[in-house]
Amino acid sequence: MAEQKNTAPTQTEHNSRPLKIFAMEEGRLNMNAVGYAYLQAQAELPGSADFLGPWQARLAATQRIERLPDGTLLVPPRLAPPPGDLLQHALFALKHEGVRLDVLAACLPRLNPQSLVQAFQAAPNGVYIRKLCHLWEGLRGQPLPGLDNPGVAAAYAPLFDPDEWLTGPIRRDPRWRIDFNGLGDWTFCPQVRKTPALLALLNQDVLGQAHAFAESVGQAMLDRAIHWAYLSETEGSLAIEGEAPSADKAARFASVLRRAHEPRALTEEWLAELQNALISTPWAQEMQFRTEQNRLQGAALGAAGVSYVPPWPDLAVELMAGLMRLANQRPASLDVLAHAAVVSFTFVFIHPFMDGNGRLSRYLIHHCLGQSGRLPPPFLLPISVAMRKHEAHYLAALTAFSRPARQLCNVTWAGDEHYSYAWVDGAAAWFRYMDVTPGVEFVLAMAQAALDVHLREEVAFLALFDRVKRHIDARYDLRGSDLATLIVTIHQNAGVLSNNRRKRFAEHVPAEVLDAIETTVQAALRGPLPEEDPS
Repeated sequence: MAEQKNTAPTQTEHNSRPLKIFAMEEGRLNMNAVGYAYLQAQAELPGSADFLGPWQARLAATQRIERLPDGTLLVPPRLAPPPGDLLQHALFALKHEGVRLDVLAACLPRLNPQSLVQAFQAAPNGVYIRKLCHLWEGLRGQPLPGLDNPGVAAAYAPLFDPDEWLTGPIRRDPRWRIDFNGLGDWTFCPQVRKTPALLALLNQDVLGQAHAFAESVGQAMLDRAIHWAYLSETEGSLAIEGEAPSADKAARFASVLRRAHEPRALTEEWLAELQNALISTPWAQEMQFRTEQNRLQGAALGAAGVSYVPPWPDLAVELMAGLMRLANQRPASLDVLAHAAVVSFTFVFIHPFMDGNGRLSRYLIHHCLGQSGRLPPPFLLPISVAMRKHEAHYLAALTAFSRPARQLCNVTWAGDEHYSYAWVDGAAAWFRYMDVTPGVEFVLAMAQAALDVHLREEVAFLALFDRVKRHIDARYDLRGSDLATLIVTIHQNAGVLSNNRRKRFAEHVPAEVLDAIETTVQAALRGPLPEEDPS
């Protein structure tokens, strides 16, 4: 994860035995819960393992089913499924809340398959019962007992509603006449809801704006701005990790960034090579995906300080296979920037290496954009710069998944680096089908900020710098490095040269020249300089 240091455990024990923690603990079982909220409460998760966030259905004194702006679904009691009927709550959820693979994967094993068969036989062409049968078989990898040939005659229906979810290529299931159109497959399929915020961001077409911007500023100015972008992106990504951008680290990261436009498929070997390029400490460089359990450790000592436990090594390797397929074969219907965001956030949640995952996750945004061909090489959006300015929102996007996922594993500390891990039964489902909607929203918003605030402002500053430099050079003989430093300093200080800076330069720059530079920067901030005035 980005905001917390990854502490690599040594001499740890991985306990693969399931840890049963029942839904009644911590007041988890809410009698007003409906649909997915009800199913999640039955999944034997700890009380704070809430993967739905605000997108939950509950009973309310209303006349009809209605969705609130925050995502809450209000359900009148007369339209709610009866308590204790998992099948009816699952059908209700599919009809009114769409497909949540994570919740369904955790709960369908608790559903009596005979009740599902009976419900299908009562309405063999019903779209939601067909979806549920398709899901039961796909998630469990086996056919429903007693249904050799369902004989469905209805038209094919998409599993995910394309108006509500980002979707992938269609894979037809003729048995149930359902089109599986998730972003992945049954082994790894992240989910992204088309929230109003996400739709608004997609409609802005940030990459189209970036391409138009690149064409509008001229090659010389663009080259200078992109040079700044690489430097700033490097500093921003390292700063997010809380690391000082030493010359060696900065050079390593910038070198990796410049490879983003090179046509190259993600592989385990390539990612390990990138990890080595980003990590300067030899003992932390890896040749393959991790074979140990790792964790994110906060300030507190021992298990109390563990803020996130990524999936165990075998599962992480399996999930990375799915992630690399998705990264290398972007679905045609999936927006390029949204695709980059999905790859980046799922990567950081899988945490396939013991160190360097945060930096690599942000690099993968640029890799996906570079591979898409939507941006002219070596164009780069300084997204990490924007993320650094909005770290609280970054943390919120990360913890939307990592906080409930932390409850999937019971961590025991025996002192020093001796940790053991016991996973909740069925924990894999929550990693296979993670909802990364907040992460995709965040990346799209940061891409827009990177263009509008950071790149455009840098180009505006470079233009101002050139104008002020020409004006001063025509009137005074001043060392170029001094003039550049003074222009930057005055501009960063809202047009004022501080007393400390004035004293520092007083020995070799006359006071009248310092005044002239200050006055010229102030004038340039307001508009054209006298010799530039067309009148």
